[in-house]
Amino acid sequence: MLKNQKILLTGAAGQIGFPLGEYLAADNEVWAVARFTAPGSRERCEKAGMHPFVLDLASGDFTGLPDDFDYLLHFAVFQLGGADYDHALQVNAEGTALLMAHCRRAKACLVMSTCAVYDNQSDPRHAFCESDPLGDSHQPYSPTYAVSKIAQEAVARSCARLYALPTTIARMNVSYSANGGMPAYHMDAILRGEAISLPPGGEAWFTCIHQDDINRQVAGLLSAASVPATVVNWGGDEAVEVRSWCQYLGELVGREVRFREEESAIPSRVTDNRRRIELVGPCQLGWREGLSAVLRERYPEIIPPA
Repeated sequence: MLKNQKILLTGAAGQIGFPLGEYLAADNEVWAVARFTAPGSRERCEKAGMHPFVLDLASGDFTGLPDDFDYLLHFAVFQLGGADYDHALQVNAEGTALLMAHCRRAKACLVMSTCAVYDNQSDPRHAFCESDPLGDSHQPYSPTYAVSKIAQEAVARSCARLYALPTTIARMNVSYSANGGMPAYHMDAILRGEAISLPPGGEAWFTCIHQDDINRQVAGLLSAASVPATVVNWGGDEAVEVRSWCQYLGELVGREVRFREEESAIPSRVTDNRRRIELVGPCQLGWREGLSAVLRERYPEIIPPA
């Protein structure tokens, strides 16, 4: 548990960052750092008990931001389309260095990376472990993502040593909640009657993790921070095929689920999460329980709350 701590959370308006900030703000002083470009996003964080602070990591201007935080949670990310590698590196890599330098007096730092840093494997069920080769996985939704996140990891590892700042680099798999994530967006598509996109071959597996488990595991991942940095996969305890979770959702809402194969679909990313389990313990929500909970919260008019 984290209580009575001063925490800097970047990416606080995002899919994972907002519910995490809301969870932590109940017992801590949480500074919510983001660009807040979406209308109402700043007010939403403030209403959730956080202290919003507008900051563009690419600028490197930290004027007015305190530097006496107990913990740094760096969840902000540049993850858009296009081929502007320079900007992606400026935000994801340079921004991480500048942020860790600013918060060098913190007790520990958690940097959220991604399982997209692993080089592609032909077997869609291959479970990536932390020692597997890294490479450009060519994510179709963001060509610059994998390369810039590998650079971020190198920067974070270097800063941990330079500043003697205990750091954990956690490679996120697929997260989901009522606030978003791939399974939540599949819920939306199923209810709209749209086909679910699958990569060529029609097989895609992930180790999804529910937001509640993410929230509960943050304290443990901070406790595992070290110099040199701790590197760990961050995902659920069981691999699930996209077809399986979509068909389960279809059953819950009484809708037929259709699929289509296309090159632009996100390829399989299964992670071996044994190290995470050793560090912080198992997840408390299985994928069926987690998806049904999200469905009730995202669409209460269809599936009433339990």
